[in-house]
Amino acid sequence: MEVVNELQVRGLVVGVFAENCWIIGSPQTHEAICIDPGDEPDEILALAKDMGVTIKLIANSHGHGDHILAVGPVQNATGARFVIHESDLELVHHGWQGMAERSGVKVDFPPPDPSGYVHDGDVLEVAGVRLQVLETPGHTQGSVSYYDQGMLFSGDTLFRGSIGRTDMPGGNFEQEMRSIVEKLLPLPDDTIVLPGHMDQSTIGFERQHNPFIIEWLQKTRA
Repeated sequence: MEVVNELQVRGLVVGVFAENCWIIGSPQTHEAICIDPGDEPDEILALAKDMGVTIKLIANSHGHGDHILAVGPVQNATGARFVIHESDLELVHHGWQGMAERSGVKVDFPPPDPSGYVHDGDVLEVAGVRLQVLETPGHTQGSVSYYDQGMLFSGDTLFRGSIGRTDMPGGNFEQEMRSIVEKLLPLPDDTIVLPGHMDQSTIGFERQHNPFIIEWLQKTRA
């Protein structure tokens, strides 16, 4: 994606887990929010430079290592604030080490303590960019999605034709499905879904074609 409703929106696939990092910037103010800087901080900073924006806020969808390992160096380079849901604080502090070791990622700047915490209904804002926080627990207890202007940054809650895994500590399948059905499906069908992995989608496509959603709705409406 390039420009959506006067915002610049660009994504970058980073790390061995092919995680989607997103930068949402204002062409007018040149300030930006970075969602889920998971790895390859130099590439993330180069993308921001190419967009002509400065990252002022780092907003994480959750605390798994593949989404958080570049938070430290990006913050160190930009001075950006870092926010996440408090329920994933333990992952920020300790959940990334095993993943980094298994994947061979060298971590020069461990994930820092958050500058603040996000909660359902909060609005994150830098000059020219606003994102609403939707609590969507299930993949982790602190999983959130970010929404504004027809765009949903769904983290690892909702993927194109799939959902985030729930078999890791803190995961809960029923909770994740309720998050999707109660928080995400009410959004307009033309809402663009920009997930933490794989390709983008829309809410309408997921409503009609996502097998997890279809099965869940059939079961709960029976």
